[in-house]
Amino acid sequence: MKIRELINPAQQLRRCLQEGRSEFFTFEFEQYYLSGAPSILLFAAIAWPDVDAPVVVVTEKVAQARHWLGVRGLTVCLQLTDVDDLASCLQAAVVPLNRFWRLRPVHIAKPWGREIWYTGIEQRGQSEVTDGRYSVPLPWLIALGADQLLCCGSEAPNLLKVLDPLHEEAFGDLYFELHQQKQEVYVVTAIAPQAWPTGEGAIRYGFSPSKRQLYGDDNGFRSAYLAAVKKYEAVRRSIDAILDQCRVSAGVGLNDPVGAEQLKRWLLNVPNSLLAQELVSRQEMNDFTHVVPLRIGDVVKVDCLIPHALQRGVRAVEFQSPVYERKILSFSQKVLTQNHWDTEEAVQLMGLDPGAVEKLVLVEKTSSFCLEQVVAFDDFNVYRLTLKAGGKYRFPCRGSYFLLMMVAGQISIGSDVLAPEEAFLFPATLSSSECTNGGSGDAIVLISTPFAL
Repeated sequence: MKIRELINPAQQLRRCLQEGRSEFFTFEFEQYYLSGAPSILLFAAIAWPDVDAPVVVVTEKVAQARHWLGVRGLTVCLQLTDVDDLASCLQAAVVPLNRFWRLRPVHIAKPWGREIWYTGIEQRGQSEVTDGRYSVPLPWLIALGADQLLCCGSEAPNLLKVLDPLHEEAFGDLYFELHQQKQEVYVVTAIAPQAWPTGEGAIRYGFSPSKRQLYGDDNGFRSAYLAAVKKYEAVRRSIDAILDQCRVSAGVGLNDPVGAEQLKRWLLNVPNSLLAQELVSRQEMNDFTHVVPLRIGDVVKVDCLIPHALQRGVRAVEFQSPVYERKILSFSQKVLTQNHWDTEEAVQLMGLDPGAVEKLVLVEKTSSFCLEQVVAFDDFNVYRLTLKAGGKYRFPCRGSYFLLMMVAGQISIGSDVLAPEEAFLFPATLSSSECTNGGSGDAIVLISTPFAL
């Protein structure tokens, strides 16, 4: 059984889709998201088990694939049973090329809680695509041809994730940080009553106008804020040094995430006077910042250069550019990913205006649905679709991929039901697709796309 060995799988994908051909081939893939970018040999099978329904199987199990093909003696996979049998043999997902991909997230531990990545592609973890039985790493699929599967010029989809912070003050507060390039937007989906009994959470975003007025000019404000952060950082590092001794005694890595309950036990080793000093200096530092109240459904567009920190117990869906850069101004715990804060540099860059909740822009409203624009960035747009009970909505084909996250209710696409906090990637090779709300209440969907709908 001959399997093509390819340098450019994108050409083969294009030919198979244009000509309705089935093909088996191998190709080298440079795993750019891993240290040293090691290459891996991948096997791909593109098949048409049904008319107008191409599918692909991608796996690193090249030897097993060769053996299966040799035993079966097939030159092409034309039958659905052949594709299913191959996928079962390789324990690999069967992924449609003209329908949506169901995303299988990867959970990333954070000092403040966790992030749930639906399209994450980096060394710490890679999201996957699942067919309900097996999964395949998302970057392996994209390696078949990003220009065709995503859109021209795209190498990776925008990052879609859920921020899931702990419920306790300090333990569940995110880094106070700014970005120079990364653009992101939060949509609040839940607020923990343990943290916010009134149902109103918060994000620390920008700086307090009243505090700013206390200084002669913005340079004076920046200097005073920097001094407050430096004072807090000194206390923070004294506490972290004691906690590091606890880590060593417990055999825990100095930069490994540790649960809040464990940290509380270790904090019993810290003198009360130092803990009291931490509380006071943290409040003095935070008094410079602006706090925006948040409720479920609120949208926060995070502008570049504006420091921000989602607060404890506020769960949010985040769409962001696939750019991994930040500058940390402060954090109420030990920073595990770097041994320094970036305060001095960030203070010179940061904008001082207070942030606010964004208002949505109405795009289209009918008796069946309401489509609103959440945000329009340079490289992607986000929309909120509210679909009435019994309503239908046809996703427009724009020659690009789009991401979909269910927030509330459920919708159906054909026989598939999409439930809350499930996410999907619709490739650029998608055929026209329509969703229906068969439930009794509204369904709320977030949609992210490189181009305007």
